[in-house]
Order: sequence, then structure tokens, then C-alpha cells
Amino acid sequence: MSAVLPLEHRAQGLAYLADAPPYVELLRGDDVKVEAVNWLWRGWLAAGKMHLIGGQPGTGKTTIAMALVATVTSGGRWPDGTQAERGSVAIWSGEDDVTDTLAPRLLAAGADMSRVHLVAGIRDKGQRYPFDPANDCEALGAALADVEDLRLLIIDPIVSAIAGDSHKNAEVRRGLQPLVDLARLHRCALLGVTHFTKGTAGREPVERITGSLAFGALARLVMVTAKRDGEEGDPPTRFLARAKSNIGPDGGGFVYDLRQGELSGHPGIEASSVLWGAALEGSARDLLADAERREDADDAAMDAGGFLRELLANGSRPAKQVFAEASSAGFSRDAMHRAKRKIGAVAVKLGMTDGWAWRLTKSEDGAEDGEGSAQNCASSSQPSEGAPPPSRVANRPMTCGLVADGGSDE
Repeated sequence: MSAVLPLEHRAQGLAYLADAPPYVELLRGDDVKVEAVNWLWRGWLAAGKMHLIGGQPGTGKTTIAMALVATVTSGGRWPDGTQAERGSVAIWSGEDDVTDTLAPRLLAAGADMSRVHLVAGIRDKGQRYPFDPANDCEALGAALADVEDLRLLIIDPIVSAIAGDSHKNAEVRRGLQPLVDLARLHRCALLGVTHFTKGTAGREPVERITGSLAFGALARLVMVTAKRDGEEGDPPTRFLARAKSNIGPDGGGFVYDLRQGELSGHPGIEASSVLWGAALEGSARDLLADAERREDADDAAMDAGGFLRELLANGSRPAKQVFAEASSAGFSRDAMHRAKRKIGAVAVKLGMTDGWAWRLTKSEDGAEDGEGSAQNCASSSQPSEGAPPPSRVANRPMTCGLVADGGSDE
């Protein structure tokens, strides 16, 4: 029979525990319960693991992410034809608007919107402020605890989770760890969307991910996207490839196409969606090498003008988003302005308060808006305050606002 400690001794013991230094917990090997990887999509998405999807602008990375959301929430089929287990998804996007971009893409992909949870912001003591993945993971975890059957969490762009320097290994690991822990705790797949760094063609695909190598190192699986030019007038093709996997096979991929059209039941609302094609074999590096030319300083397709043309290839982009993506790829604001003039892109006013968007002229893109989040801005017959008189813009190409005629277009 164990003796009962006097009250004062128990108080002393509790005080000792409160003042005790941290200690390391050791788990003995024969106490470990072996478990199989819990796959959402076998070989591609695993519960409790971090994943990345990266690629060049214009390849539809976010549109692919929304297609994966649709597959999970509707219990649809993956690109390889296998059936998905139905579940819920949480999404945070720091680049695309929910109402005119993300929601239309989700609906176009066939998502069950009752299972989609969009991170809209933070409320604290009656105040509302934007969600910051670098600082608000604890609050996000509390909110996700109320989501039943959570299967997938998307952070776009994943670099926003880093409060410090995204090119420093230690800071990236420290910034990503709360999200990695959150995915493990909630047994959901974490998918971060990111970009390729310019001037990296020919390298290992994981090394091309923007920022520190720690992004690719922490991710258990890395997917990449690319666009391959068609031959003899054929349209280009795009593909998704598996560049790295620590939990299964790597290599292989799937061809896909980006479709643009009016959203059923929503007249005037345009949305892009993914149409999956044939399976591919081979390493991601070989597939990318086949799709891309080697970069050099004189390659016009890889200078700032080529970057901007590729970024705007699928439609208008808000100017702020253009500058953000250009900065991630290593281009300055001045370089983007020079590139805009070089390729003949134009800036259009989205309204009195919505800022500006950049787009290619019809002679450059051959079509109207596509993937960009400016695609569904409302039209207006009245010029916005401070806009040039109609006579100065009557003969200019227009989308849903006024074409810039000098001055600020940001």
C-alpha cells in the first residue's frame, strides 16, 4: 500500500514540477505501433503529411489544387481513375479572391461547397484582421477542430507561412513546423502552392522551388507543373509530375488541359477548370527537360518579358499579384513595368476601389480573360473618378475597366 503524502509535501512536489527544467521524452522501439501510410490519393496525397506543388506561372497550379479539392469533397475520381474517399477541405489563399476566382473554379470542378471551408480572416475581441499563416496557426487549428472529416488543407502561397527570410533554412523550417504539426494532429494532407525560381531550368526539380531548400526537404512529396509547346501548330500541353516522394515512388505524372468557359447557372461568370489526360512515365527532371529550353541570358522567353507574357497567358492578373509573383521569381517592379511596355501588355482599371489589372492585348493572347482573379470583375458604363475622359480611351482595348493612359497602374 502506497503512503499518502502529507499536504505540505504534495505542495512541495507540485512546486518542484513547476520549476523542473525541460526534459527529453524517449520512446522505446518496441513500444512503437507500426502503421501504413494513410493515402487520400495513393502515391500522391497522404494524410498527416506536407506536400508541395510548384511550377512556372501560367501552368494552373491553383486551378489544379481546386480540382483536387473537388475530387475530395465530391468523392470523385483521381486522375488515375481511382475513387476518392469523401471528406472536407480547408483553403487559405493570399493571392486569389474567393468570390470571383476560387469559388467559380471550385464550382466548375464540381466541388461540394458544403464541405469547402475558406479561411476568411481572424476575429479577436470584436476586431477582424486578415489571416496570417506565419502567426495564426494556433487559431487555425482551433477552427479546424470543428470541421468533420477534414482531409485536405491548402495554403497558397506556402511562402506566406515564413515570417522571416524564406531563403534561410532555419527560418523556413521554424515557420513551416506549426503547419506540419497541424496536419499531423488533424490527420489531413497539407498542400502548399509555390513557384519555380527563374534561371533554374535544367536543375533537379526540387531545387527549383522558390526559397530555401528546406521547403522541398520538409515536404514528403513534391509535385511540379510545366507546359510543353505543341509541334507544327498544335496547341501546347501541360503536365503534372511527381518530383520527389519520401513515402512512395517518385516519377510519372499526368497530362492535363486548362479549360475556360462560362460557369453553368451563373451567366457572365468565367472560370477555369482542369481536364485530366493520359498518364506519363519518366522522371520529373526528364519530363521538364523535354518541355523547356535551356535558359541563358539571351533567351527572350525567360527574360522579364517572357515571364510576364507567361504569367498573363491565361488572362488578366491584378497588378499587385503580378508584382508579388514577379518578386518571388526574382524580378523587380521596374523590370515588370519595362516588360509590360516591351510585350505590349495593358493595365485596366477594375473600378473605383478595386485597383488595376494587367493583361495581354488580343494580338498577344488571342482571347479574353482566363485564369487570373480579375476575370469576373463587374462592368460599368460610368468612368471611375479620376479616369481619363471617354474620348481618350474609346479606341483602346478594354476588359471590365479603363485602360491606363499613363500614371499609376498599380
